[in-house]
Formats: sequence, structure tokens, C-alpha cells
Amino acid sequence: MTDLPEPFGAVVIGASAGGIQALRVLLEGLPATFAPPIVVVQHIPPDRPSALAELFGYRCLLPVVEADDKQPLRSGTVFFAPPDYHLLVEDRQTLALSIDAPVKFSRPSIDVLFESAAAAFGTQLLAILLTGASSDGSEGLVSVRRAGGKAWVQCPSEAAVPTMPESALALAGADAVLRLRDMCDRLQGSFQ
Repeated sequence: MTDLPEPFGAVVIGASAGGIQALRVLLEGLPATFAPPIVVVQHIPPDRPSALAELFGYRCLLPVVEADDKQPLRSGTVFFAPPDYHLLVEDRQTLALSIDAPVKFSRPSIDVLFESAAAAFGTQLLAILLTGASSDGSEGLVSVRRAGGKAWVQCPSEAAVPTMPESALALAGADAVLRLRDMCDRLQGSFQ
């Protein structure tokens, strides 16, 4: 049993402190046949360009891009939030950027991404929350689970900084609490 939504429409991932290494484990292990779009918020400084799309583009079998406003949500593509913009799933076909106020001191905000994706995809969403030093993502996971989507949280004992996973588990719970390798195995196993 994979604990994945059926049919599986999209994956959203949130990470903060320690997230780059965690994302490398998850994203670099995905096969080129992985079909759902993947939308990622990694907390990054607002005042300089992000190299995340370039960094992961060299290492992943899937196409990796920095999201643009009104960009089509393409299957089998990894979309990273740009610095200092909230990234939202506007509907099942489109992404949107916002300069609304930071949420929990963060823009991009994981909560904003998760809440918008839950509204768009409902039961067909998988939300993954990784390592981090804030409570961002906790309320978003509540929205995901209320909408019938699945929530995976990184095992706090494995996280580089356990605050974010612990906060999410306390507020929202999870459908699965997993080590990164187990997450990777479940994702890979679903599309091979």
C-alpha cells in the first residue's frame, strides 16, 4: 500500500532549514516517468536570485523550472517558488504568484501553497512537509487533510531541524510519518 491519493493529481512539498539536502533525496530519485506535477516551496532569502531550478535541473530526470505567474501546471515537471513570492495552485491547470504579506514571516509560504493546492486538487493531492525551523506548513496540512488529500511528514528524528515536522504533527497529524528514503521508495513505486 502506497498511501497515495487515487488518481494522483499533484504533489506539493514544503521545506525550510535543511531542506535542500532533503529535497535532493526526494527529487533526484524520481524516475523520468513520474507523471504528476510537483510544486515546491523552499524558504529562501527574498533579496537575491534563487539557483534552485538550475541546481536541481542538473540532478533530476524531470524538468525543473522556477514558476512564473499564470504558468501552466505541466505534468512531470518540478516547479520551485521564486524568491519573495507566494506560489499558489490557482486551479488544476495554472500556477499563480502573489506578493501578499508574508505568512509566518515567510514569502514564499508553505501554508499558502498547501491551502491553494488543497482547494484545487482535494482528494487527488499529496502534500509532503520536510525539515524546517518554523511552523509554516502546519495549517496548510490541516487544509489538505480536510479536503481529503494525503499528508506525509518527514520523521522529526531524521529532519535536520525538527521544528516544522513536529509542529505539523501536533496541529494536523499525518497520513504517514516517514524517513526520506521511505518517501522516495513510495513515490518511485507508484510510477514504475
